[in-house]
Amino acid sequence: METPAPSAWTCPTCGGRVDTAFCACCGERRLERRDLAMRSLFDRVAHALTSVDGRVLRTAWTLFRRPGALTVAYLTGRRKPFIAPLQVFILANVVFFAIQSFSAANVFGAKLESHLHQQDWAPWAQDVVAHRLAPSHRTVAEYAPVFDRAVERNAKSLVFLMAIPFALLLAAMFRRRRLPFITHATFSLHSWAFLLVVFSFATLFADADALRGGAGLRSAMLDNVLTTVCIVACLLHMRAALGPVYGILGGRRLLASVLLTLAVGVIVLGYRWLLFVITVYSTT
Repeated sequence: METPAPSAWTCPTCGGRVDTAFCACCGERRLERRDLAMRSLFDRVAHALTSVDGRVLRTAWTLFRRPGALTVAYLTGRRKPFIAPLQVFILANVVFFAIQSFSAANVFGAKLESHLHQQDWAPWAQDVVAHRLAPSHRTVAEYAPVFDRAVERNAKSLVFLMAIPFALLLAAMFRRRRLPFITHATFSLHSWAFLLVVFSFATLFADADALRGGAGLRSAMLDNVLTTVCIVACLLHMRAALGPVYGILGGRRLLASVLLTLAVGVIVLGYRWLLFVITVYSTT
């Protein structure tokens, strides 16, 4: 028995006459009697929650299980099953900095002491800080808490800056393919979302070691091990993702993966240096 076609109705949103269940102009759905029942309210809330959760979980699973598939899905118009690339990046950012807020480790927003004594630019940083503090006669000890609070805020708000040079590098590497820049931007956002989650797990592992009485990231051995794990994870992810997105194979794909992994390390160091410059000049 065929289902009878819905009778004509007037769309309350755009005012058009409609003969189908949904308005072709604005997408509004025809209001039914059951929609005004309390049960309908709870059904819609449950559907909204399960739909969002389902998309997030499906997106996270695809990001890790099938590198490159999210980028391909977005670029080919298959967007309903997953959350958008920028949302993926923001969600990974929230997770990363939520973990960082409870951790003694700080991947990006290194404290002033680290900049002055541990980073590659330490001698230059000492000169800059001394020059900036001289007019106010503040000591480094007095200034350190101000810098540390500010650099943590800046690290959260400026993290998107790392995705920009990575996308530009991709555009330069694959310029002969004449792909739209959205291809490289999407790949960059998904790659950095993956890396932020990897950094989060590394931070959790270091904190777990510290809770068991270990030295955490103060241990050079553990620091080197976690750094190596992050590098390998990045290399494997790039190698798996480049094939579906850019269609390169064999040795060329491996070489591109190595170059992009090295670029990630350079960008992280550059971002850390940029945070120092922005923070020290905005707080002194």
